[in-house]
Amino acid sequence: MSASTSFEPTAGKEGLHSRSKDTSTSKSQVPVEVEPEDASKDKTVSSNSAKFAKWESIVMPILFTIFGGFVRMYNIGANNHVVWDEAHFGKFGSYYLRHEFYHDVHPPLGKMLVGLSGFIAGYNGSWDFPSGEVYPDYIDFVKMRLFNAAFSTLCVPVAYFTAKAIGFSTPVVWLFTSLVCFETTYCTLGRFILLDSMLLFFTVAAFFCFVMFHNQRSRPFTRKWYKWLGLTGITMGCAISVKMVGLFVITLIGIYTVVDLWKLLGDKKLSWKKYSAHWLARIIGFIIFPTLVFLLCFKIHFILLSHSGTGDANMPSLFQANLVGSDVGVGPRDVVIGSSTVSIKNQALGGALLHSHIQTYPEGSNQQQVTTYSYSDANNDWIFQRPRWEDSWTEEKDNTSAVEYVLGDHPFRLVHKLTGRNLHTHPVAAPVSKNEYEVAGYGSIDNGDPFDNWIVEIVDQRGSENKTQLHPLTTSFRLRSEQMGCYLAQTGAILPEWGFRQAEVACVKNPFKRDKRTWWNIETHSNDLLPTPGEDFHYPKTNFIKDFIHLNLAMMATNNALIPDTEKFDYLASSAWEWPTLHVGLRLNGWDDSVYKYYLLGLPFSTWPSTIAVVAMMFTVVALFLRWFRQLPVFKTSDDANVFEMGGFYPLLGWGLHYMPFVIMSRVTYVHHYLPALYFALIMLAYYFDVLIKAHAQFLQKIPKKVRCGIFISYFIIVLGGFYYFSPMSFGMLGPNRDFQYLNWFKTWTICDQPYEEDN
Repeated sequence: MSASTSFEPTAGKEGLHSRSKDTSTSKSQVPVEVEPEDASKDKTVSSNSAKFAKWESIVMPILFTIFGGFVRMYNIGANNHVVWDEAHFGKFGSYYLRHEFYHDVHPPLGKMLVGLSGFIAGYNGSWDFPSGEVYPDYIDFVKMRLFNAAFSTLCVPVAYFTAKAIGFSTPVVWLFTSLVCFETTYCTLGRFILLDSMLLFFTVAAFFCFVMFHNQRSRPFTRKWYKWLGLTGITMGCAISVKMVGLFVITLIGIYTVVDLWKLLGDKKLSWKKYSAHWLARIIGFIIFPTLVFLLCFKIHFILLSHSGTGDANMPSLFQANLVGSDVGVGPRDVVIGSSTVSIKNQALGGALLHSHIQTYPEGSNQQQVTTYSYSDANNDWIFQRPRWEDSWTEEKDNTSAVEYVLGDHPFRLVHKLTGRNLHTHPVAAPVSKNEYEVAGYGSIDNGDPFDNWIVEIVDQRGSENKTQLHPLTTSFRLRSEQMGCYLAQTGAILPEWGFRQAEVACVKNPFKRDKRTWWNIETHSNDLLPTPGEDFHYPKTNFIKDFIHLNLAMMATNNALIPDTEKFDYLASSAWEWPTLHVGLRLNGWDDSVYKYYLLGLPFSTWPSTIAVVAMMFTVVALFLRWFRQLPVFKTSDDANVFEMGGFYPLLGWGLHYMPFVIMSRVTYVHHYLPALYFALIMLAYYFDVLIKAHAQFLQKIPKKVRCGIFISYFIIVLGGFYYFSPMSFGMLGPNRDFQYLNWFKTWTICDQPYEEDN
């Protein structure tokens, strides 16, 4: 099987002779050093190189790890306040320790690890990490920060071994590892209780395993091939389980897999049986493994969060009822006309409780607003009443004291308990969804019209109770207007400020039966005239897969709602173009003179050159593609082609996948979103230094080796000196802002500005 790459040497003027020479070396391992040309010295050089490589591969990763740990952990507890997003992720870690259900836009793995760090530190989860507050004495926040810093530190040896696997020369391996080790953004965020270092670690680990798997391409179905295939899948699963940004590295490896399988399809020596085995192995390793890791994290998430908490409202009512301490589902099991007070929840994604308040629509009918609202409120309470002017309700029934249950396929009115208005619809356009009918509060318990009548249609019943009656939580039903024929629905649209940004409710025409926007259930029920169920009654358990899907859809909806507020200036937010150019940085905490201050900004001596390397790589790819298209020689050896593929082409693709989504997305963005993309940019920068050292380009061969080495060493020193110069941004700046004026190179950098109002 050929070990060809996308840009391997192609037959041109030099003909097949050049290609045959490449084929003889295509199955060799990626070399650490350029092979000597003098064959007579081969044994001696090989022996010395082997000894050097052996000790270098042991000593240097340890040294770099020590350096990486030092710059991330030095003075880590100097600021004893809750810094930046520690307020969020520390609180989420507390929820795991208290087993309280919460809601967030990110998958659970990183936050579970934060909870684990608190458990290791002896913390009981009793504090909610208020922003800017001093850590209480009973929280060993230093241990929690050290736990997080360990992930950032581990990125350093992973970077070292990745550079080795790509095939960079040893000096360039050291350079790239140093770029990762002494990158100020990595060092700054690595010292706090955040998710970014965990995301970065699993991302770089996935890329490392991917490169190692690629290096086994000439030995498929061997033990090492399977090992790196499986580890790639597992690390991809961990990356997406920390943040959905992990999907980008999965996409990168997915693109490589498609290209790889396409090339294998053209290998006539490969049988269909083996080709099918390649497909099966990759499906298991790159799809099933990440999916299982993702599912496992959510399974543990649901197991740990067994008690009622702040995020209950984002889950279905039946799920909430199974949480310890939840008041959802408490009360009698049968709903009665006239005396039962209920709250009614919509079952669509982001479904909330049917709600009304005294404010009216500013247009349309100008009647009382009806919306949905996610939080517990007395305005969510409704009472079922007999229908308006219904002949079936005789005077005998009016005078009887018998209990009248709410039954399916019967008309009823829903009366808002606090205002006495009837749930009402009419041929007036809804305020946002103009193609649907408005739903409003109208009339009173004694006054109204037939447009107040709604027919209850039961669409699903859980459990063994009477299936003709409404039961809290276990009955799913629709409400059809008796006069209009439309169905009560939460449309998914959000009302303007006059509607308090609550969700729109409308009467939808001709929805399909399983349109969950029209499905409702009773979430809470109170009635002093009815008995409550005994201790032997238990709600049916919910389905894990359905809960998993619902929660992920709710997470995406919440994430999409994080859009910039045009009416308020967010001094922390920034645009994507400002990250690779270092146009702005980010203050991570209050800017008072009495506290250690941290400023998130990339190291100029690595970020700016890496940005140039990204642009240069774009032109390089185009130029090489044109040479390949014209059937001209592209690389001298297949090893050179392989180094370009793993050190240039796929890092460029990785950079684009991790950067461009933030350019086009409408949600609010911050400097730290560039961290994974920066890693791939640094790989490309290292690639160009590898080209410089090896003098692959003809014009570089004209430059004396001493000059090339001088350039390399000078840049190496600049990076180390630059980190020392800017290290106060990572280690903490204490004292007057003017003392750090030398760091404020540009007016857009706010290191020396006065504190913002939000900082005080």
